[in-house]
Amino acid sequence: MKICKYGDAVLKVKAREIRDIDRHIIDLAAAMVHAMHQAPGIGLAAPQVSESVQLLTLDLSVGENPEELLIILNPQIIEAEGYEISEEGCLSVPGYSLPIKRSARIFLQATLPDGQEMRAEFDGLKARVLQHEIDHLNGMLIVDRVSSLKRTLIKKEISQKRKSGQW
Repeated sequence: MKICKYGDAVLKVKAREIRDIDRHIIDLAAAMVHAMHQAPGIGLAAPQVSESVQLLTLDLSVGENPEELLIILNPQIIEAEGYEISEEGCLSVPGYSLPIKRSARIFLQATLPDGQEMRAEFDGLKARVLQHEIDHLNGMLIVDRVSSLKRTLIKKEISQKRKSGQW
C-alpha cells in the first residue's frame, strides 16, 4: 500500500462520509494498520492511501500493544479546549517536522468498525494525532497550518526534490 505524498490531488479533497461498513472498508482498515506500522507511523488517514473516505487509524505503540490501536470512521470533534504547539511530522510530508498549534483536549464522536457509536475525550499526543488525521480527512496537511512564507519555502524544496526524483 503506497502512502501518498504532498502534491497528490487526493490529499487536498474532503473525504466522503462512510455510510456502509462493508468488506471493502474492513479490508481497507486492516491494510491501513499494516501500512501505518510498516512506515512506521502512529496515525494514518484513508486519503493518505488514495481512498477518499473518512477512515483513520491510530496506534501510539506502533504495533507493540494491540490495545492501543484505534480505528474510527466519520470522526467529528464535538468540543475542543486549550492549545499546545508541538512539532509534527507526517508520512505524506516525509522529512519535515513543523510546529503546529492544536487543541490540548478534544471530545470526539465517531463510528467504530463494528458500527457502534463512540464518544470519548482525548488529550496529549492521542488528541494531537487525532486532530492531525482529521485534518487529512478534510483535505488539509501540516504544510497548510504554517505561515505562507514557510509554506512557500517548503513547496519550493519539494518541487526541487520532485524534479530530481527524490520525492
